[in-house]
Amino acid sequence: MTHSTAAILVAAPASGQGKTTVAAALARLHARAGRRVRAFKCGPDFLDPHWLAIASGHPVHNLDLWMTGEADARARLHAAAGEADLIVVEGVMGLFDGQPSAADLAQRFGLPVLAVIDASAMAGTFGALAFGLRHFRAGLPWAGVLANRVAGERHAQMLQDALGEGAPDWLGAVMRDAAFSLPERHLGLTVASELPDALARLDAAADALATTPLGAMDSAALARWTVIFDAPEPAPHIGRPLAGRTVAIARDAACCFIYPANLDTLRSLGAELAFFSPLADEPLPPCDAVWLPGGYPELHAAALSAAQRCRAGLAAHLQAGKPVWAECGGMLLLMDTLRPHDGSTHRMWGLLPGEAALQPRLVALGPQQLALPAGTLRGHTFHHSRTTSPLAPAGHTEPPRGGPGEALYRHGALRASYFHAWFASSPAATASLFLEEPAP
Repeated sequence: MTHSTAAILVAAPASGQGKTTVAAALARLHARAGRRVRAFKCGPDFLDPHWLAIASGHPVHNLDLWMTGEADARARLHAAAGEADLIVVEGVMGLFDGQPSAADLAQRFGLPVLAVIDASAMAGTFGALAFGLRHFRAGLPWAGVLANRVAGERHAQMLQDALGEGAPDWLGAVMRDAAFSLPERHLGLTVASELPDALARLDAAADALATTPLGAMDSAALARWTVIFDAPEPAPHIGRPLAGRTVAIARDAACCFIYPANLDTLRSLGAELAFFSPLADEPLPPCDAVWLPGGYPELHAAALSAAQRCRAGLAAHLQAGKPVWAECGGMLLLMDTLRPHDGSTHRMWGLLPGEAALQPRLVALGPQQLALPAGTLRGHTFHHSRTTSPLAPAGHTEPPRGGPGEALYRHGALRASYFHAWFASSPAATASLFLEEPAP
């Protein structure tokens, strides 16, 4: 059975143009009007989905033709179309950047593209840039163009005039305003839940968008962007190998890089989930396995260093031979020492030999896959730190198009890597992370 609904992909010519703000404002505007909105993020990303989730009022999943796969993306879009009046998909980087790109996703599923362009330092060139984005690739579904960070009404008129006679692609201008800027830190946007005024910022952005032709569109006008989503093929079922087992998951401001789809996958495998906060030094819940996701341990190194009750529970868990899977920031938490950007040194939990130090520049970014005996997990890497360890890596991840991979460390029942896994890419391999007892 096919489902259909209005859908739009919010893209830009480059990162930093304001597409997250516009995508979240669009979702918030229509959610406030009582419409059912579902939002997605194109590509690997933990941070933008936090803002989209607040704006739409629903969990936000990722879509990527390589990491999540076409079948997974089709299933999620089809399900959303069956219950939504509007689907908003935020792109990644520039419209044509990456392999696959946001443009690839738009063409694969017929998603009309809204181009958001930071016009703060241009006038006539705005028209050339908009023309290029629309016509660079034949057959790209198109919605229109929105000028962002505009200086005033006169500037907006110049930008509209630059599009040519009639300006058929013009969807308006959003003025520059600090009231709805979304703050950033070294890995991207600040997590929305950390800001007490997050919703107020989104409401301010939605109010600004409401004054544009894009923001003035009602349900009837949105119908011109109706997309038909085909029903997916049934996904292979591997049973419930984690039934009767509890997986404890670290979740707080230091361990916040958690895909909602990963939690869904663990539940579909039969696992009971129990959450705890290392930052609050909560005791490890009774469990059969532990997942330490990534996040910002470097911002909370002193508090984590002092979290000895939580550390002792995890040490006893490992001593009992129970599995632990640690990703990126979750791995740094376990090492002997951690040096944040300020140059200080903190003793961490000493459960994985080695040390980590934050670097002034991004160290690694890109898609990766991890081959395990039970299957191959797809995912990505994105980190500003470097680690050194006396342990020899037990293996490495592999990028899909060649280049360096990330080390996989094994230390007793612990497995750790900078690799962020998308669990739904191989439920069987995911189950093995929380079932198998790694070799010493």
